[in-house]
Amino acid sequence: MKVHEYQARQLLQDAGVPVPASEVVETVKAAMAAHEKIGGTVVVKAQVFAGGRGKAGFVKLCKTPAETETAAKFMLSNRMVSKQTGPEGIEVKKLLVADGVDIDSEYYVGVVLDRARRTPVMMVSREGGVEIEEVAARNPDAIVKEWFHPHLGLQSFQIAKLIGALGLTDKEQAKATAKVLRGLAKIFLSKDCSLAEINPLIRTPDGQILAIDAKMNFDDSAMFRHADLQKMHDPTEENEAELRAQKADLTYIALDGNIGCLVNGAGLAMSTMDIIKLHGGEPANFLDVGGSVTAEGATEAFRIILADPKVKGVLVNIFGGIAKCDTIAEALINAAKEVGFNVPVVVRLEGTNVERARAMLKEAAIKQLIPADDLTDAAKKVCAQVA
Repeated sequence: MKVHEYQARQLLQDAGVPVPASEVVETVKAAMAAHEKIGGTVVVKAQVFAGGRGKAGFVKLCKTPAETETAAKFMLSNRMVSKQTGPEGIEVKKLLVADGVDIDSEYYVGVVLDRARRTPVMMVSREGGVEIEEVAARNPDAIVKEWFHPHLGLQSFQIAKLIGALGLTDKEQAKATAKVLRGLAKIFLSKDCSLAEINPLIRTPDGQILAIDAKMNFDDSAMFRHADLQKMHDPTEENEAELRAQKADLTYIALDGNIGCLVNGAGLAMSTMDIIKLHGGEPANFLDVGGSVTAEGATEAFRIILADPKVKGVLVNIFGGIAKCDTIAEALINAAKEVGFNVPVVVRLEGTNVERARAMLKEAAIKQLIPADDLTDAAKKVCAQVA
């Protein structure tokens, strides 16, 4: 689960991390009022789940309420288009109006889970204000890392090392930065984060250390422990099909291709996408119906796939175990009746009750269903159908 920047700022503030004064607004009038309340120069920032806001013109420094009015009108009436949104862009519904503090230096601070070492790692860099992936590609030595125990937390000697890596030798600035590092590590562990970053963490000309932008993602499997985070969830910023799949206990991720995939098992789903690519196709989604899928759940999976206008063909790849082949066959027949197949559906079934499933499909005589002998045959056939 993701949260907006203004929500991440609140979590930082609750953990004792200093952040500039700010207000979140939804109208032009409220943005102007927030500017007058904060005073001086403010920064107006679109609150969306996508990066590249500054380059897209959706982060503006405003010296007067009139400038804030212009910026807010633009952001609330135009879709933001960046590398992360695609050409269709995304609608902006909320704005953050924050104190526009002066910047002397910018730093990066972030915590992620190192899955190879099975432990959190805090990363810092003097090159803040840009995407950390760019820094890693251009100058990996600019990123200093400290792995810490999930129960013991970030230790004092590690904090000292990270502060040294940032080049903060002033005693008061080092003390303030230590508070930031402890607070971020505490949030990561206590809130079951998968990512918690401040970019940039800044030093002002008068020596203040402030977090002026933050991003946080949380482990969906741990949300039952965090009623406060559940209240922060903004479904309007999520992919509608992914939310629909979540309600049906399906694992679905929308992609950019034109071949829909319905598979049982994450590993098999990855292999299916790979073999589609191998034969010249592009997957439109990752969809794992799981081992205990019902006919109703599989039918809903078809509805979700076929609701995507980009889909020109579907590959069904089922290895029957817990999810039996005849259950999927029943879902195929139901989907054909209820949803209607307006694209070819290539079907590869193998495993439990496969003969019964093949008989059911043969008896149904659905024109758009194309049987396949094996996975390679299925991939070739579906790619040929959408070519």
